[in-house]
Amino acid sequence: MATRPFEVTGSPLFVAEGIFAAEIVEECRRQGLLAGAYALRRPRGTTFLRRLARDLAEQRKAPRVLLRRGLALLRAEPAVLRRQAGLGARPAPAREVLRRVADLLAGHPHHP
Repeated sequence: MATRPFEVTGSPLFVAEGIFAAEIVEECRRQGLLAGAYALRRPRGTTFLRRLARDLAEQRKAPRVLLRRGLALLRAEPAVLRRQAGLGARPAPAREVLRRVADLLAGHPHHP
């Protein structure tokens, strides 16, 4: 697995997002940097349709390939969410995650 260092000195908060963000939850917790860890829990059908529409619009691959890939990801999504939860991220709907991040930001002064 590739790694890349990053510096958070002077920042009140940082947000790690994406499918691999849960990989750093335990280390952030160990270092006292973790304010919250969430895995987006969205309706799978909605995610499938959004991904398919985006990929078709971008003509990433042939439509048949995109459909097969999308269906495979749709089926795999519960396992991905379970894995992220196992790494310490709490599954939550997007609205809740946004509210919790806003609450965290409200408790910290903004830096230019």
